[in-house]
Amino acid sequence: MTFVSQNVNSLPPYLFSVFHQKKKELEAQGIDVIDLGIGAPDLKTPSFIIDRLTEEARKSAHHKYSPYSGIQEFKEAVARFYKTYHGVSLNPDTEILTLIGSKEGLANLIRAVVDPGDSVLLPDPGYPVYQSAVHLAYGKTIRLPLDPHNGYTPKYEELSQEDIQNSKVMLLNYPSNPTGATVDYRTFLEAFTFAKKHGLCLAHDAAYSLVTFGGYKAPSLLEVPGAKDLALEFGSLSKSFNMTGWRIGYVAGNSELIQAMSIIKSNTDTSQFIPIQQAGATALNSDFSTVKENNNIYEERLENILPILKELNIEAEKPRGTFFVWAKVPRGYSSQTFAEKLLIEAGVIVTPGHAFGQGGEGYFRLSLCVPTDRLNEAVQRMKALDWEVTHD
Repeated sequence: MTFVSQNVNSLPPYLFSVFHQKKKELEAQGIDVIDLGIGAPDLKTPSFIIDRLTEEARKSAHHKYSPYSGIQEFKEAVARFYKTYHGVSLNPDTEILTLIGSKEGLANLIRAVVDPGDSVLLPDPGYPVYQSAVHLAYGKTIRLPLDPHNGYTPKYEELSQEDIQNSKVMLLNYPSNPTGATVDYRTFLEAFTFAKKHGLCLAHDAAYSLVTFGGYKAPSLLEVPGAKDLALEFGSLSKSFNMTGWRIGYVAGNSELIQAMSIIKSNTDTSQFIPIQQAGATALNSDFSTVKENNNIYEERLENILPILKELNIEAEKPRGTFFVWAKVPRGYSSQTFAEKLLIEAGVIVTPGHAFGQGGEGYFRLSLCVPTDRLNEAVQRMKALDWEVTHD
């Protein structure tokens, strides 16, 4: 007898939990494993954020439930950030919702919008959790191909009219996980025009919007005039302020969708711990100097690793955003065989590109979220391998 639903049983294991298990098994054998697979910042949360948390956590008045939609201070900080950084005006009461991380928010958006059998247009290659969220909502995933020859922008022309008509939501993600692709305002304008024409809800995962290099500034989907008529944008403090375990994020945009998500959340959680929200507000109200310092470290790591990949005849362009390198596997290897070779022969974990969808085959994703000495050790191990492909 099993008590587990068919829906859960048919969901593939979460990719990174599988890698974590393999890592534990190798370490138990005494192997020194360097994990370049998962995107969890290794840098410290800024001290001024920790100071605000500890100060507020000592106040017993803050140990009660948060308002379901989040505390006013945090939502006002999000609104102030959008106004200052993007020139977008938001009503903190109706157009912003506090999230327990943007991953939770994206899943709850799908639950709030999708009925069983409805389709969702998901970027390919794209973050695997998008597809899991659709699956758990009994929806259907429609592949939205991204063009590697045009900055991984959507190829709307490859969608059938039937798929478009059956879809309720389209999701985008820039700067992109896994590709690191960045776009300008025109990409969002085109996406908004497409969504409006076909009556789609448009959602943008902007978790990496502040992790940028080379003077690039990521635009917001909400900068498009009229975007709030049908769009939401998700933000996270995990990547920009090294607050992954704090689980604090937000969603902003269309008030009807915000209300629908509020209904889902008020029936399943009571928002995040108040002092964490207060610390998040302090982060968003800061001068972002610590964000720039983090980005400088990631860019320095990029500059170190890209020439070595080139020596190995591994093609990879320098991204303008995220802390990932998206690279082609060497000739003669698939994404899976390349990742397995690195793991077994070098004790280095990278993420095979096919894990991110059909469009990821032939690539791998490498994370820069390890100390520089460990990153250098990883690439030196890669250099020491025999990359010649033998055929029987």
